[in-house]
Amino acid sequence: MTKVTAQMSVSLDGFYTGPRDAREPKDMSGWMQGPEAPGFFRVTRWVVDAMAWRERQGFAGGERTINSQILEETFAAAGAYVMGRRMFDAGEAPWGEEPPFNAPVFVVTHRSREVLERRGGTSFTFVTEGVERAIELARAAARGKDVAVAGGGELLRQVLSAGLLDELELHIAPVLLGDGQRLFDPSLGLGTDDGIELVPTRVVEAPEVTHVRYAVSGRSKLVLDDRGASGELVGPAQPGT
Repeated sequence: MTKVTAQMSVSLDGFYTGPRDAREPKDMSGWMQGPEAPGFFRVTRWVVDAMAWRERQGFAGGERTINSQILEETFAAAGAYVMGRRMFDAGEAPWGEEPPFNAPVFVVTHRSREVLERRGGTSFTFVTEGVERAIELARAAARGKDVAVAGGGELLRQVLSAGLLDELELHIAPVLLGDGQRLFDPSLGLGTDDGIELVPTRVVEAPEVTHVRYAVSGRSKLVLDDRGASGELVGPAQPGT
């Protein structure tokens, strides 16, 4: 059964890049000079040393660690991808003629463009009808494998808020960035009385990063917890309890 999945590397305080670049750079070279890149490369440092990632990019070297095995699983599971236009614009040039996806990619955008065919099985289809339509097209193209939400964080929040995400894996780097683009921010559209429930299904620890996989249960109402109060409301638990 096709699942819609997403993964994201984040800092311990929840940021996936540094502060957003107000210039809106149109390519990777411009983006690399902006405020987003240092935070991004810190939380994804674990990826660069992984043999699976380096092989996918056409680079030599790397280590076959548990981190590399997790990336191998992720690549093998995806039959199609969905990404935002900003991510595509930044990646188009450095990905070159043979991008690392090896599968159809559906780009959510407001600007139409002809389908872009690349070597290795990658194609980029530009979807102007919204994220739901992009997911629908990706499901059809995935041929029973997973639809992977490739990013960025804004698109992932849209998919999660719309109730379209089945599985989320966070790769938590042991660093506090203090500022940047937070993965879970008010754009999720949660009120004061509802939340999105996640069920942990796997935790893998490594020195460089902790991988936590969640099944997404969906929205639920938040209620007062008065268990054990014998009919009386209880206050918040005290520190250390």
